[in-house]
Amino acid sequence: MRRRDFIKAVAGSAIAWPVAARAQQVEPKRRIAVLMNRVADDPEGQTRIVAFREALQKLGWSDRRNAQIDIRWGADDEERERKGAAELVTLRPDVVFASGTLSVAALRRADPDRTVPIVFVGVTDPVGAGFVGSLSRPGGNVTGFMIYEYSFGGKRLELLQQIAPNVTHVAVLRNVDNPAGNAEFAAIQALSQSLGVEVTPIDSLGNAAQIERAIATFAASPSGGLILLPNAVASVQRDMFIALAAEHKLPAVYPFRYLVAAGGLISIGPDVVEQCRLAASYVDGILKGEKPAYLPVQAPTKYEVVINLKAAKGLGLSVPPAVLARADEVIE
Repeated sequence: MRRRDFIKAVAGSAIAWPVAARAQQVEPKRRIAVLMNRVADDPEGQTRIVAFREALQKLGWSDRRNAQIDIRWGADDEERERKGAAELVTLRPDVVFASGTLSVAALRRADPDRTVPIVFVGVTDPVGAGFVGSLSRPGGNVTGFMIYEYSFGGKRLELLQQIAPNVTHVAVLRNVDNPAGNAEFAAIQALSQSLGVEVTPIDSLGNAAQIERAIATFAASPSGGLILLPNAVASVQRDMFIALAAEHKLPAVYPFRYLVAAGGLISIGPDVVEQCRLAASYVDGILKGEKPAYLPVQAPTKYEVVINLKAAKGLGLSVPPAVLARADEVIE
């Protein structure tokens, strides 16, 4: 290359480089907040965050390039949820991804003007909680993915009888202050008569010692079983409930897979990790101009059954072939 041409090429590059660099620097970043109803070191919470991030990346949103993701961990504790929500709203995010009813409620209190769009997962009754006007047309700044319908409680009782046919009385762990839990308990109670099963509620709002005593008292009678409804205490104290079920030889049905992976017998419920991936599509749409008011709340289309054979053996249960065939996952 001749000296004059070389100088022109270098000069042209020197001019173009700052322009390209400035263009890269000014590419706008969108702020995505996350309020997760787990503690920071909880494996299930981390799995949900990873699934959400990966789905966002596939849709073109990257932490390094055009998005900033701020995470707070509410731990299904009202005070921590409130604090995390307040911190996130102060950051003025473009959209918030929230896991669980407590998280959404805390965010709405932190944002009384309803200016921050919210996409949720893990909420049982968004209409009854006042988060949305209707499932098909939310009408406000909140939308997302329901965890299940009230009538689903009957499915849990049916599954318990299928895996443990000798069960004749069942304790149902519920949060008496949670309208969703009460409604699901009512669905279980309504079905129990036709199945010949006696149902006893146990309030999950008591302290650990009270819950232990209640389960021990219940287990004193033979042929008992246990159903854990989705609630904050069942999530946070899951090791305690799994241990109590094993100690008292109570076949138990859990609401989510991760409880069976931790040692529980059997679960039936939605794939919440998959809902986190789906939530990323709603976040993407909102960042591109869609309004939560017009994005319908979606119910699960599939419920997964997970069985822990080691737990079954510890309870002296032989899992019927029909139940094994129904399982989406069998943990050895």
